[in-house]
Amino acid sequence: MAYNQVGVEARVAGADPHQLILMLFDGAMLSVSTASHQMERNDTAGKGQSISRAIDIIGNGLKVSLDLDAGGELAQRLYALYDYMCARLLHATSQNDRAALEEVGHLLGELKGAWEEIRQKMVQGAPM
Repeated sequence: MAYNQVGVEARVAGADPHQLILMLFDGAMLSVSTASHQMERNDTAGKGQSISRAIDIIGNGLKVSLDLDAGGELAQRLYALYDYMCARLLHATSQNDRAALEEVGHLLGELKGAWEEIRQKMVQGAPM
């Protein structure tokens, strides 16, 4: 087993739910950024793999972590936003559209920032 894999597994095992979500955002953002660089270098296969990884993280990680019943309208809006991001990523790969990658990267960054604020308030014990 590779050392990187062991490190990831150790971080996941010791993470709380907020940290796990932040890890998913980090992974999706890294995949989108990598895809953008691969698109720039005309690395079609690499770009496709990176975009597929980002779609998998968003669709099978972030999206499925939502509790649509308990989360109400906010969870439903996030669900729709995650669907939109996946659609934009599919567009990016089929049309070689770096702007679509940048858009998704920006959206992921904004959402990650919001999660970081929530986590910080929870750690400090401040009301949300």
